Amino acid sequence: MPQPRRLSRLPVPPVRSLPADLQKYLRVCAGRLGLVPNVLRAYALRPGRLRQFINTYNDLMLGDGSGLSVLEREMIAVVVSSANRCYYCLVAHGQAVRQLSGDPELGELLAINWRLAPLPARQRRMLDFAHRLTTAPETVAEADRRALRRAGFSARDLFDIAEVAAFFNYTNRMASALEMMPNPEYHAMDRTPAVRVPARRRPRR
Repeated sequence: MPQPRRLSRLPVPPVRSLPADLQKYLRVCAGRLGLVPNVLRAYALRPGRLRQFINTYNDLMLGDGSGLSVLEREMIAVVVSSANRCYYCLVAHGQAVRQLSGDPELGELLAINWRLAPLPARQRRMLDFAHRLTTAPETVAEADRRALRRAGFSARDLFDIAEVAAFFNYTNRMASALEMMPNPEYHAMDRTPAVRVPARRRPRR
């Protein structure tokens, strides 16, 4: 059964009603991605919040200042979204994992049961931490941080793992509250094995 056609349970303003800078940004998204992510259309109800969301997302998920690869950040997004059963983010970021890894099986495994994925110990520790922070944050202790350090993560990396996980706990709850629907195009994208896409080539959202 196809997903509901609506984008959000709340009103979605027309793009032409947005400030000029946001209209331009959404046109750039459409040109680079072939679509405007529905999360951006949903956030258009509050243009100031949309601008903040864009800036935070691009810095956190696509910025150069992290020791985590773009793929690793997307992997955290999928594992957190799986724990929260966030349909929007599982579909959208599952597609990003498929694209960046060139491996459609990895995208599915992370979405359904990431513990089955044949991951390096470093990434497994990273996802262990993100999952625990999502499902039982009150249990996170120094032993968990020590495990990340033993896996080779720096203090800055640990900060980034926590921030990405925290950000997607926020976006998951916004998507669930508004009942956002992902762009239907995501479902069919990157379903066949492909040459791995270098992380820096992934277009900004």
